[in-house]
Amino acid sequence: GVNAMLRKVAVAAASKPHVEIRQDGDQFYIKTSTTVRTTEINFKIGESFEEETVDGRKCRSLATWENENKIYCKQTLIEGEGPKTYWTRELANDELIL
Repeated sequence: GVNAMLRKVAVAAASKPHVEIRQDGDQFYIKTSTTVRTTEINFKIGESFEEETVDGRKCRSLATWENENKIYCKQTLIEGEGPKTYWTRELANDELIL
């Protein structure tokens, strides 16, 4: 499992991230910066890719369109066991909803 203190710090840091998103059709680049770390991912909707969960565990992810403005991304741990995780990004009225 993940150290409880590390998880608590990761959750607190992730609560107010700075997010940069670039889109070209179904191809996305997302850079997320917090006080603890910065992550960058490149992915195409419908194609699996590797990334890390908020608390640093490696996972395989698959992003799909939930609707025309919302991406749903399911994360599956590469090693070990843990809770099922996912993230969403939605654009509504020029505002990003995490």
